[in-house]
Amino acid sequence: MPHTPQSLSPDTRVDTERFSATLARSAEIGVGREGGLSRLALTDADREMRDVFVSWCREAGLSVTIDRVGNIFARRQGQDNDLPPVVMGSHLDTQANGGRFDGIVGVLGALEVVRRLNDIGHITRRPIEIVNWTNEEGGRFSPPMTASGCFAGAYPVDWVHERPSDDGATFGGELARIGYLGEAPVGERPLDAYFELHIEQGPILDSERIQIGVVTHAYTSHGFLVSFNGETAHTGPWPMERRKNALVAAARFLVAVDNIGWDFAGTGGKGTASRLVAWPNKAGILSDWAEAVCDVRHEDPAAAAVMAERVIRAVSEAAARAGCTAEIRDRWDWGGAIFDADLVSVVRETARMLGYSHRDLPSQAGHDAYFLARVCPTTMIFTPCRGGVTHNNNEFAGQEDLEPGLNVLLHSTVARADR
Repeated sequence: MPHTPQSLSPDTRVDTERFSATLARSAEIGVGREGGLSRLALTDADREMRDVFVSWCREAGLSVTIDRVGNIFARRQGQDNDLPPVVMGSHLDTQANGGRFDGIVGVLGALEVVRRLNDIGHITRRPIEIVNWTNEEGGRFSPPMTASGCFAGAYPVDWVHERPSDDGATFGGELARIGYLGEAPVGERPLDAYFELHIEQGPILDSERIQIGVVTHAYTSHGFLVSFNGETAHTGPWPMERRKNALVAAARFLVAVDNIGWDFAGTGGKGTASRLVAWPNKAGILSDWAEAVCDVRHEDPAAAAVMAERVIRAVSEAAARAGCTAEIRDRWDWGGAIFDADLVSVVRETARMLGYSHRDLPSQAGHDAYFLARVCPTTMIFTPCRGGVTHNNNEFAGQEDLEPGLNVLLHSTVARADR
């Protein structure tokens, strides 16, 4: 098991009051339903949060760089700045009915780590960077984790810029509008390691009263964006046998995805029908176009692959039954045994050294860390969230839930950056 360097005193801890105040300021920007946030990517609220975050980073003495897909990197110089940086981060955007912690804790927690190092005057051997990834949630532009995927080479920059939103805006156009269309190239530079602190988004840590989740691997997930094409017609006189209702085709497809999830639910599998839009989508007329977004996921990659094949079959079956045509317009895959064993061990040993209860567990949600694992050693640290509720305005994690994870992030990151 790798040795965890003792580059900081084990008694060093983050300033939880300062972190709580920082988190509270974030909770004022893009307020949604009571207690929650609706800070969709590249909206005015996202711009305001980005502006505040950048100002905090500069106040902490960090240099800020923005790349061509809006990712924000804030760099703290090390003793040897020719070495690749150790990076911490997550995302500041939320779902339409999002919470105050998902993603946000990872970015602002990284800022607190840097602030604490400033407090004690500790300069790490390697530089440290904080990153805010653009559009992790995919709540406005599909697919999720768009910009971290671009950083890892999964998506071309121009393709990302062309992603449309429901209101007709494009990813690149909105980046320019809010002033975050940066000039730095996307990726194309070495990173030493990546750490992502995140609320668990599940009930295990909270129900077992465990302080730290050591993330060992990720559920394998397969996502799909499918379009169905039919023909408009009057809902009254047009015969059933001649109808080509794209809305019905997409609806049948999404029900099939849900059924696939139930077929694998006994072993932890999940099938999610997450989005359905159609046109004209009005009374009195059949829709000639519909678009559906779904995903299937399972801890066993082989089972996830079987689920994905069933989704693909369901596309043509749903289209044929409704007399329509269909096309899988986009597909994304992530997860599996992606996290670096040495970094996972450092997180586990750091939790033990600091006296925190901990357990190994998989990540079931998607995270930017999944793409970062393609380009550098990567690990995640989970904290409890109450009842596992997330992507919901009732999402909550108290100071006592977050403090252990923040301290593990502090010590793990510094241990890596000082080696």
